[in-house]
Amino acid sequence: MLWDLFVTFLMIGTVSFGGGYSMIPVIEREVVRDHGWMSLQTFTDVVAVAGMSPGPIATNSAIFIGYKTAGVPGALVSALGTVLPSLALIVAAAAIFYKVQKNVHVKRGFYGLRPIITGLIFYAAISFAVGNQVIPTTAASFNRHTIILVLICAASLFALIRFRMHPAAVIMLSGLAGMVLFG
Repeated sequence: MLWDLFVTFLMIGTVSFGGGYSMIPVIEREVVRDHGWMSLQTFTDVVAVAGMSPGPIATNSAIFIGYKTAGVPGALVSALGTVLPSLALIVAAAAIFYKVQKNVHVKRGFYGLRPIITGLIFYAAISFAVGNQVIPTTAASFNRHTIILVLICAASLFALIRFRMHPAAVIMLSGLAGMVLFG
C-alpha cells in the first residue's frame, strides 16, 4: 500500500502542471476512480479541508489521502511522492531557465500552457459542483436545495470579484449561510 501511494503521488507530482488546483482532477482520477481508495464524497471533503488548511492544496490533499489510506506512514510517503518531482524539477529548471528565459520558443511554450491550466481548474470546479450536487445532473434533481447552493456559489463569487473580500471571510460566511439555510 505504501509503495502504491508513493508511486501514485510521484506520478501525479511529475505530470501535473499549474499548481495545486490543476492537480485536483488528476488526484481525483487516481484516488477515486483508478484505485478506489475513497469515494467522491470523501475525496471532496478531503480537498475542502486541504484547501482551508495552510500550505499547498495538492500536498495537503496527498497527506490527508495518505493518512486516511495508510495512517502516518501513508501521509509521509504521499507527501514525499507529491513534492519530490517538483523539488527536483525546480532545481533543474532554475539553472536552465536562467540561461534561456529570453528565448522566444520558451516564451511561446509558457503561453501555450496557460489555457490548459485554466481548463483543468475549471474542470475541477465543475467536477466538484456535480459531485456535491450543486449542479444537478438531471432536471428532476433541480429543487430548492440546488437553487440555494447555486445562490451561495454565485454570492461567494460576487463577493470575491466585486468586493474583493478575503477568501477566508467568504468561506466563513458561506458556511454560516449553509448552517442557517440547511439547519
